[in-house]
Amino acid sequence: VCAACHLPEGWGTKDGTFPQIAGQLTGVAIKQLADIREKNRDNPTMYPFALPRQIGDAQALADVVGYMEKLPMNPDNGKGEWAEGTPEFEQGKKLYVDNCVKCHGEQGEGNAEKFYPLIQGQHYKYMLRQFEWIRDGKRRNANPEMVEQIKNFSDKDMQMVINYTSRIPVPKEKLAPSKDWTNPDFD
Repeated sequence: VCAACHLPEGWGTKDGTFPQIAGQLTGVAIKQLADIREKNRDNPTMYPFALPRQIGDAQALADVVGYMEKLPMNPDNGKGEWAEGTPEFEQGKKLYVDNCVKCHGEQGEGNAEKFYPLIQGQHYKYMLRQFEWIRDGKRRNANPEMVEQIKNFSDKDMQMVINYTSRIPVPKEKLAPSKDWTNPDFD
């Protein structure tokens, strides 16, 4: 069911329509699916797929997200426009260090126990949309601490910090061997 939008590899799409779910922390994915299922997170595209009849019981849900977490991540995720060394990249890095490290970690690794998502390797356009929705109060299941932390970010601040985040290197052991890798479970 997930592969129809997120692709068999779990890589989503660079245009940000569908996030990369490969590598996502199990606890985070369960929380997000539960929030969608209970309509605490507005995501009409996902409503039919988050229902128990699609995913199954709690064990089936745990199995699906456990599988997702083990999938190798896309070595060529969608990135923002500013490369390392540009003033915008450096300002984005400063914004990340000053505002995001506490919850998402220095390398965007997240924290499963606190439901902070893994954001390293995620597509720029997807993160940009989610950040904007959180900042602007459109994402109802957003962590209130994050809403408070980013409420004064300008659009440019948002673009710079997400540009930096999209370029955080993913550890090699979490990546697929190439951007041409295909999920052998779908052969």
